[in-house]
Amino acid sequence: MEYQDIIVTKDEAVATIAVNRPEVLNAIRYKTMLEIQSALDSFENDSSVRVVVITGTGEKAFIAGGDISIMARAKGYIDMIHELPAGQRICSNIENYSKPVIARINGIALGGGTEIACCCDIRVAAETAILGVPEINLGIIPGYGGTQRLPRLVGMGKAKQMVLTGEHISAQEAYRIGLVDVLVPKAELDSAVAKLCKRIASKSPVALAMAKEAINNGMQTDIKTAMSIEARCFCMCFGSEDRIEGMTAFMEKRKPEFKGR
Repeated sequence: MEYQDIIVTKDEAVATIAVNRPEVLNAIRYKTMLEIQSALDSFENDSSVRVVVITGTGEKAFIAGGDISIMARAKGYIDMIHELPAGQRICSNIENYSKPVIARINGIALGGGTEIACCCDIRVAAETAILGVPEINLGIIPGYGGTQRLPRLVGMGKAKQMVLTGEHISAQEAYRIGLVDVLVPKAELDSAVAKLCKRIASKSPVALAMAKEAINNGMQTDIKTAMSIEARCFCMCFGSEDRIEGMTAFMEKRKPEFKGR
């Protein structure tokens, strides 16, 4: 498929979605979100893809937020009430995607950039990256989950500080508060992401999907219900060929060859 706002590539088991709007520092518009969803849909039933990376093209920006030149033309509530929930659903689809999704934060990640990063399973950032949710400075608030996912990652107090002040934070501070999971020098970003993806891609796709489901769904409920979710996902793994292969390989002292079945 031909895309206008993103570039999609595949390297062995890793598929990469790179937002490609350098003229606006990879700021996203509704079309961008639809293209990201289309790319995710194309990988869903592709068994050769084990891990998805979301990033931005160029050296300056991951995703610099929403395209303000487009948002400024909106007339009000009615213009947002249709597109915003659709964008939120796409963010939730990233979060609950059946395959692990890694955010490669190569530069500026503001507003929607930080929000999309929050949807990913693991965030790897260059030391030069800048993150934040500065929507308050425009007279609005985050709309792609920033008021919800951010406090779940960094705590309510820090999330409120970021949202209410609109301040930018360094990658080092983002790492300290738990918004970034892996922090590396910019020159080492590609190798760090590749190493992480390779390690994850070697695992059972069935177990990876069940692990994501257990964690994501369990975090939204009480511990008793969460344990039931974990038990169901655990038992689903036991019904897979991958479980048999994994345990057989362990007993035979060899590396398992998981097929995702």
